[in-house]
Parts: sequence; C-alpha cells; structure tokens
Amino acid sequence: MISLGMFGFKALWSPYLLVFLVLVILGYFYIINKYKDKNHVTETKQKVFFVIGILLVYTAQGSPIDLIGHIIFSAHMTEMAVLYLVAPIFLINGIPNWLWRNILKPKVVNSFFTFATKPLIALLIFNVVFSIYHYPLVFDTVKTNNVYHFLFTNILFFMAVFMWFPVINNLPERQTLSDIQKIGYMFGNGILLTPACALIIFAGHPFYATYNDPVLWSKAMELCVSPDLLKSLNISGPEVFNFMSAREDQQVGGVIMKIIQEIVYGSVIGYNFFKWAKREQNGNKIDPISSNPLLLKKT
Repeated sequence: MISLGMFGFKALWSPYLLVFLVLVILGYFYIINKYKDKNHVTETKQKVFFVIGILLVYTAQGSPIDLIGHIIFSAHMTEMAVLYLVAPIFLINGIPNWLWRNILKPKVVNSFFTFATKPLIALLIFNVVFSIYHYPLVFDTVKTNNVYHFLFTNILFFMAVFMWFPVINNLPERQTLSDIQKIGYMFGNGILLTPACALIIFAGHPFYATYNDPVLWSKAMELCVSPDLLKSLNISGPEVFNFMSAREDQQVGGVIMKIIQEIVYGSVIGYNFFKWAKREQNGNKIDPISSNPLLLKKT
C-alpha cells in the first residue's frame, strides 16, 4: 500500500524548520515581555495573530503539505496561497507598532523598507515575480535546485510581506493609502494575479515537467527526500499518488489559487469598504493620509 509515511519523518515534518520557527516564537515572546511597559504594549490578539502566522508558515513549508506539494501541483498551489496570501496578514498584524518602529529604526533598513513598500512598487514586483516563478522553464529549474528553491521561496515571501504592508499595517506614520486607495490597490493585485492563474487553468496541456516527467520529478523530490531513500522506494512517478491526470491537477491548482485569492482579497476589500463607509456616514471627510509624516516630509 502506498503511504506518505514511506518518505520518513524528516520529509513529512521538516524538524529543522520546526525548531527554527519555535525559536522565532520564543524570541518574539522574550522581546515583548522584556520591554513590557505602558509604552510597549502588545495586545493578546497580536500575540495570537503572530503565532497563527508562524503556524501557517509551518503548515505551508514544514508539514506534509510541503511534501505533497512536490508530488501534486494542486497541493503546491494551496501551499503558495497560504504562504503568500494568508500568513503575511497575520504576521504583520501580530507585530505591535512599537516593535515595528524598532525593527525599522536603522537608517538602511528604514530606507529599503520604505522603498520596497511603496504601493506601486510592492504591487508590481510581487505579482511579476510570482508570474515569472510559474513560467515552466523557471518553475522546473527552481523546483530541481535546492539553492534556487530556498532563495526564490524566501525572497517571494518577503515580497509578499512588502505587498501586504501598505494595506495591513497599523502604523499611523506609514498609512500611505486611504481606504478607497486600498480597495483600488487590492483590485489591482487581483487583476495582476489573474493572467498567471488563467494560463494555468485553461492550458491545453501540462506545463511542468517536475509533475509529469519521472526523472525531473525524482530530482525535485530530492529537495525534501534523501536520494538513497527515494531510489530504494522504486516509485515510477507522481501518478502513483495522484488520481488526476497532470493536466487536471494543474487546472485544479490554478482554480485553488484563484479561489483563495478571491476570498482573501475580497475580505480585505470588504473590510476597507465598510471602514470607509462608516467614516463617511459619521461625517468624517478628513483624508487619513493627509497627516502622514512621511508624505508631509516630501512636500
């Protein structure tokens, strides 16, 4: 009987990543408790958000979903959606304002972060790089090279954080978008992500050799399973685990990404719309970005 357990505990649960993320959580609680006073308050919901964000990162990158994502393309797209469209929201909201200010205090960090989170730049770079990643030649190359895979995955994650920051952050001095602009920003994100999803969904043939070529699939699997163990299992290819054809699996993956994107983006758009409507109803016509210190400095 075919079972994922045959790949071993390390491949299924990524213990090194688990230890690293546990240390991140411990470091987070150490810092917020060490500097705890009336000027450094961390709300309970922020602590919960941060832990949820880390758990989502582990679910996407360290749980069996990551292993399945090397076997089934639709699982890979689920992993991508969780890692880039959901986890950053919780992590950004999980870091209190005072800690954000300390993180961004060094001049070099502040300058780079300010540039990287400029709405137009953040929006374009994330979506362009995400689309390039899913170009077949790039995708198969990244999926079969440990260094490229590590770099691409982590760089894209930080780009996702930059993309979400202008909409999600709670720092008064970094509110570069009004509520209506945030709605437009999210619509723009949805539009830019659509071509990559549509190409995957409506393709007449499977794009990715790492999911239908046994040789390249085995090479891709070596990123999470030792080559010796993989050879001893004598598995012909991913079709052993997948009840769908490669093309159907690819289409389902594109649909999953699009559905999750619509739910997440729609929720953020709805939240900002009702916030704007409430402000209008209360007669507050003040543009929330008009008192932004960053913008005032430029003028």
